[in-house]
Amino acid sequence: MVLAAGDAVKPHSSFDPVSNKPADRAADSRTNGTAETNGESHSAIRHEERGQPEPGPAAAQAVPESPKRHVWRWIIVVALAAGAWYGRSYWLPWLNSALGRSNGNGAAARPSRPVPVRTATVVKRDLDLYLNGLGTVTAFKTVTLKSRVDGELVKVAFTEGQMVKEGDLLAEIDPRPFEAELEQVEGTLAKDEATLELAKLNLERVQELRKKNSIAQQQVDEQVAAVQQMEGTVQTDAGLVANARLQLKYCKIIAPITGRIGLRLVDQGNIVHASDVMGMAVITQLQPIAVVFPISQDEIPRVQKQMNSGKTLTVYAYDRGFSTRLATGKLYAIDNQVDATTGTVKFKAVFDNEDNMLFPNQFVNARLLVDTLHDAVIVPSAAVQRGPNGMFVYVVQPDDKVHMQTVVTGEAEGPETAVATGLVSGDVVVTDGIDKLKEGSEITTQEKEREKAKRAEAGQGAGAGNAPRAEKT
Repeated sequence: MVLAAGDAVKPHSSFDPVSNKPADRAADSRTNGTAETNGESHSAIRHEERGQPEPGPAAAQAVPESPKRHVWRWIIVVALAAGAWYGRSYWLPWLNSALGRSNGNGAAARPSRPVPVRTATVVKRDLDLYLNGLGTVTAFKTVTLKSRVDGELVKVAFTEGQMVKEGDLLAEIDPRPFEAELEQVEGTLAKDEATLELAKLNLERVQELRKKNSIAQQQVDEQVAAVQQMEGTVQTDAGLVANARLQLKYCKIIAPITGRIGLRLVDQGNIVHASDVMGMAVITQLQPIAVVFPISQDEIPRVQKQMNSGKTLTVYAYDRGFSTRLATGKLYAIDNQVDATTGTVKFKAVFDNEDNMLFPNQFVNARLLVDTLHDAVIVPSAAVQRGPNGMFVYVVQPDDKVHMQTVVTGEAEGPETAVATGLVSGDVVVTDGIDKLKEGSEITTQEKEREKAKRAEAGQGAGAGNAPRAEKT
């Protein structure tokens, strides 16, 4: 290519990597002539067409980077990325908080939704303190009916499960053999009594004859001995008569105590014996009845203090689920020693049991009313939480935001806890949903949500009523 007259070659200040390649220089030399003339002119023209300055001598001598450097750069980048991912638990929360602050300072932050919770109102009233124990109902008297004579059971005068009174006839054994025996011993007694009377008359006669010295003293002594012998015989006969009458009385089995009779164990017509191991029935006293329950040895001073002051402690008997109160009684006695294996002492309570709700050997939950706190500030136990600074509760403010209030708790009884300081009657505390709260959190309740829904429905109804009606054509 021939340059026009007046055209000047512009100097180049930058290096073109495309035209600086050896292959390009070789192509230029073949096409335009030698590298000293035509090649350089062609390169200058080409750079002018691209609008790029021609590379200087220093840039032309630059050496391309080694591929190993690129590999090491990638290794360093991957290592940094892996370290950042491994330590994300340290820098990610900080980054989130920083972004949150920037968003809050910049555009308007998105308002947080109210936390749904359940609340309760602090009240001021008396709080009863109880001691609980699993007890067993125990009867004061239990009697097994047995026959004291042998014979046929000819009559059963009771109904199974019947409430019987002391002295009621329950069963009868055939009395005829015992009546015959009684008549026999009574006859013997009458005979011996007559013999005794005759011996006494004979004694009077010999004593008169002895005064006249008609008989010897020996005959008088013999008659005195005969009288004494007959007196002993008569006394023996009288004992036999009394025993026969007693055996006849035993033919009727009488209730020895008042209580409920159980199921019949022997039917009418069977032969019963005094040596039988199994009785005919069992009578258990139900009114009054006792409950024996254990209490920890650590609670003995509290109970003993109340008893020493002359107070009568009340005991309540509940079913196994603490859902139904069966009876109300009073503490009757405390055992004289602690069970070393369990560390408990047995308490015995007595119940009138007028409605017969307690049965012997029944398992019940006994609650001993040991003390009462008067005018105590009471909150649900679920509202009291433990924090680094002690016990606290979340108190609901008038603007439906919560405040973390530190409290000092007292005695606790089941789901209720007495608060010594920190709360007053009428405060509203959070009882459920506490894990989602913090200082100043906004809360809502089911009651408030229902009120909002009712107001929304009322507003929609009012809007529909005020809407213009379409005219009829």
